[in-house]
Formats: sequence, C-alpha cells, structure tokens
Amino acid sequence: MADEKSRTSGEVPRPEPKGPILPTTNPEADKVQPPKPAIHPAVYVATWISLSSSVILFNKWILDTLEFRYPVILTTYHLTFATVATQLMARYTSLLDGRKSVKMTGRVYLRAIVPIGVFFSLSLICGNLTYLYLSVAFIQMIKATTPVAVLLSSWAMGLAPPNLKQLANVSAIVVGVMIASFGEIKFVWIGFLYQLGGLMFEAIRLNLVQALLSSAEYKMDPLVSLYYFAPICAVMNGVVALFWEVPNVSMAEVYHVGLFTFFLNGLCAFLLNVSVVFLIGKTSAVIMTLCGVLKDVMLVVASMLIWGTPVSALQAFGYTIALGGMIYYKLGFDALKGYAGEAGRHWAEFGATRPALRKIVVVVAVLLFVFILFGGLAPTYAPDYDPAQYLSGAAEKFGVSS
Repeated sequence: MADEKSRTSGEVPRPEPKGPILPTTNPEADKVQPPKPAIHPAVYVATWISLSSSVILFNKWILDTLEFRYPVILTTYHLTFATVATQLMARYTSLLDGRKSVKMTGRVYLRAIVPIGVFFSLSLICGNLTYLYLSVAFIQMIKATTPVAVLLSSWAMGLAPPNLKQLANVSAIVVGVMIASFGEIKFVWIGFLYQLGGLMFEAIRLNLVQALLSSAEYKMDPLVSLYYFAPICAVMNGVVALFWEVPNVSMAEVYHVGLFTFFLNGLCAFLLNVSVVFLIGKTSAVIMTLCGVLKDVMLVVASMLIWGTPVSALQAFGYTIALGGMIYYKLGFDALKGYAGEAGRHWAEFGATRPALRKIVVVVAVLLFVFILFGGLAPTYAPDYDPAQYLSGAAEKFGVSS
C-alpha cells in the first residue's frame, strides 16, 4: 500500500512588507473628470459668416476697386490654390480622410465629377463677371432666388415631380426680387443676365450633387468635394482664361493688385471651404438658414458703407419680402410658428432680467432701420445733387477762390 502523501495547509505565513503599501485602486481615476472645454458653436458660425462675407467683398474690391477686370483669371487662381492646398492636406493631415470611404473610379469621375465641375466652373465665371457690373447689395438680392432656380431645375431634369404647393411657397421670393429689381438705381442688364446665368448653372450643379450624394458610396463633405472638383474646374477655367483674358492682362496690372493680396484672397476663399466642414454637425439646418440670411443682410449694409451703394426704399422692401419667402420655404410654417413662440418667450425673459439692455437693443435696432431707410431714400430724391457746385457758387459770391 502506497504511503499516503502528507498534505500541508496553504496558509503559509508571508513576510512583512518593508516598503509602503501601494493602493489597489487609483483614487484619482474614481473622481469625476471635468469635461474638456469645447469651442462654442457660435464661434464656428461667426467664422463662417466672416469668411463668406470677406470672400465676396474681397473679390469685388479686386475686380472693381483695384480695376483688375479679369474674373476668369481670378477664379482660375482660386481653384488652383484650392487644388494645391487640398493635395497637401490629403498628404499631411487627416482632414481629408473621408475620401478613403468614397468609391471613386475613373468611370465615376468622368460621368459624375466632370459634369458637376463643368457647371461649377460656369457658375463661378458668371458669378465673378457680375461684380464688374452690379453692386454687392443687388447681387445678394438676386441670389435670394437660388431656391427657386433649384426647384425649377429639379423639375426640368426629372429629379422631382412638379409640385404647385412648392411653387406657391417660393412665389414670394420671386415677387420680392422683382420689386427689388425695379427699385435698383444702377440697373445694368448685362450684369443682371450674368447673375441669372450663374444662378441657373449653380442650381443645376446642386441638383447633380444631390443626385450623386443620394448613394451612400459617394457621401462626401465639402472639403472632400473640393478635393475632387477643384482640379477639373481649374483646368476648365484655365482654358477659358487662356483664350479670353490672358492675352489682355499685363504684369503691371498684377503687380498693381499685389502678389501678397492675391495670396490672401486665395487663402480666404480656401479657408471658407474649410470652415464649412467644421460648421457641419455643430449647428442645425435652421441655424444655417438664419445665419445665411444674416450674412446677406450684413453684405448689403457693408456694400452701402464701403462703396456708398444706394439702396432705395422700394429695393429694401422687396428684399425683405424675398428673405421672408426664403425662410418660409426652407423651414415651413409649423417650424416658424414654433421658433417664433420660443423666441417670444426668450425675449420676455430677457426683458424681465435685463430691462435696460433690452431697451438699448430696441433703440439701436430702430436707429439702424432709420439709417438704412433714409440712406436708401436719399439718392432717390436727390440723384443729381452735387454739393461741390453749391460750395463753389457760394465761394464766388464772397470773392473766395476755391
């Protein structure tokens, strides 16, 4: 019989630790960590409004004030700048990693990207040509008809069935822009037609983009879209500029604007596309719509202040109708009713907590309205008024040489 193996207990005495006893848990990890400071959405909105307005005013300043009357060359430069910048960003940053999920092939590029690029180029060319003839204020008023052009072109392209209710909803925009056009003091037909052409090409482009993005395989943000569209658009605009404007431009005109000014202009146009990428997802469609309206109004006021653009009362009235119609079309009656009630409650709460500040806001708004109204009416009632002739006449009476 085998000897039984003796078993010993596992309770073996352990030696006393010589050093400090380490805790089995991390007390710092159990504490609730404060949230990392995030950038407020208002910063993204303000950046987008600032860059969008700056690009429009910058282009108008170069083409009109600095008399560099070559809009196609300027557009080609913008697209070339965007092409180089997006290629560098794709190589050295992660902002364009979204392109890896897009199943882009040569066939898709030729059948989808190239046609969109064609209409994108035509839209940019016509849009910049308009700055040679019309004021920034009037251009923004005509641009309010973009939803109408998109709707009508979607019907013509067979992308959506005709809907009389939608047509009635956008009719206020058309009526408002027509009133604003009748009230325009410096109306130029060729500029008006260029702007309408730009709107038509932009509407077709937007419908083509919507058809492309309807497939999950081709979902892309604006920066990735620019990565694909900018090269073909730069080539197309370059060909047009080569035969249309390059033979007439001189290096003296380029140096008159300044190479650094051109660099800032291209950088500003490119940063606008980058800001749109960061803005998406930070705000709702409602905020984007209202911010777009605010941007257009600010551009009208900026045009009046910078270039002394006369805006008649009839024009302001028509533009107000157009903006109201655009907001109604994009948001709908029910949404507007809900937001109006919410805004009324916030306004009442603001008046209850800060009554003095609310009075100041009301006074400033009234003064701004009066300034815009009478600033626009003045050129209508006194279009030929020249104070210099009255001053020189008074000087002659008193025997003073002017």
